Amino acid sequence: MRNFLPFALPDIGEEEIGEVVDTLRSGWLSSGPKVAAFERDFAGYIGSKHALAVNSGTAALHLALDATGIQGGDLVITTPYTFTATAEVVRYLGADPLFVDVDSATYLIEPKRIEDLCRRDCERKDGRLVHRATGRPVRAVLPVHVAGSPCDMDAIQAIADSFGIAVIEDAAHALPTAYKNRRIGSGGNLCIFSFYATKPLTTGEGGMITTDDDATAQRIKMMRLHGITRDVWDRYQSETPKWFYEVAAPGFKYNMPDVAAAIGIQQLKKADRFYQRRQAIAQRYTKAFHGLEGLTCPTEPPETSHAWHLYIVGIAAAKGGRDHFIGEMARRGIGTSVHFIPLHLHPYYRDRYGFRPEDFPNALQAYRAAVSLPIYTKMTDGDIERVIDAVRAICEGDRAGT
Repeated sequence: MRNFLPFALPDIGEEEIGEVVDTLRSGWLSSGPKVAAFERDFAGYIGSKHALAVNSGTAALHLALDATGIQGGDLVITTPYTFTATAEVVRYLGADPLFVDVDSATYLIEPKRIEDLCRRDCERKDGRLVHRATGRPVRAVLPVHVAGSPCDMDAIQAIADSFGIAVIEDAAHALPTAYKNRRIGSGGNLCIFSFYATKPLTTGEGGMITTDDDATAQRIKMMRLHGITRDVWDRYQSETPKWFYEVAAPGFKYNMPDVAAAIGIQQLKKADRFYQRRQAIAQRYTKAFHGLEGLTCPTEPPETSHAWHLYIVGIAAAKGGRDHFIGEMARRGIGTSVHFIPLHLHPYYRDRYGFRPEDFPNALQAYRAAVSLPIYTKMTDGDIERVIDAVRAICEGDRAGT
């Protein structure tokens, strides 16, 4: 068998290594000047007033929900077709998710289903949207930009505004996704990004929250570091340190260290080049797979720019199904993945809320068919052709392998 082609690899160059070495030599390893620079650069790139760096996308989600005021007993509308972090942070705060099914073609949360849930299952009471069956307030909607494709944010925003609920965007996959000529993260809503090792921009582990609201930014800045009113860099960056601080709330240990931010500074400089390469790979895949029986390719909605963090294809059961396809790709030495196992199928969510697989049929159907192909910037043209040849051979029934 030829050398194994992994599903994903980070693209780290000498620039990132040099920036990290500079940090190590500086003597300041925790949150400091590199974090401040990374936040400033990221806000400028996205087009937001504030960008706040943290140590994971999950931490970013947690802090965004906290800053919105989500608390025990609240309900948050979101999608089951996502990684567990999206819903688990709701549980961190003692709230519960209200799942809404996705569109069968895009895998994105359907605005009409959000509206139907709000009209059918909820009512206005004392100026709040309240879930009829439980009497609990519905406080926010948390759409997920799956694979780097943006949700229909105009429709979602209009629904949220009409029912008086907040919008928090999960853009873990969506850098640099654009929706109607603006980058995701620049629209004024709280929006979170992930910099995990496989993401379009990586800091190893890390995340970012964007917002245009000063008070919200201040709350997040405080809560990411133990609820302390002034972080260490603020207190000690001058020649006359202002050592005094106060604890205003029981916060968290979510700050990003300078070593991680150093990687992010250089990765961000390459973000456009990274995007262009992933877009080129996606275009080659789509062209090569056009008309291939038993395989459905992802599409780019009108007036959007897909980040192509993932390239998710649908495999028809008639061709042996998803699991057969994954096995055949592995036999040819090519890594794949599945995005996602819907949350309502996992024991925790299934047992806590009494879900059945068929409760969210589109998410279930997507899961049964979906396979994510390799799409990352370190792939060579030969790697891309190798994936194309393997996919075509499997779909056309050639089991010979290479």
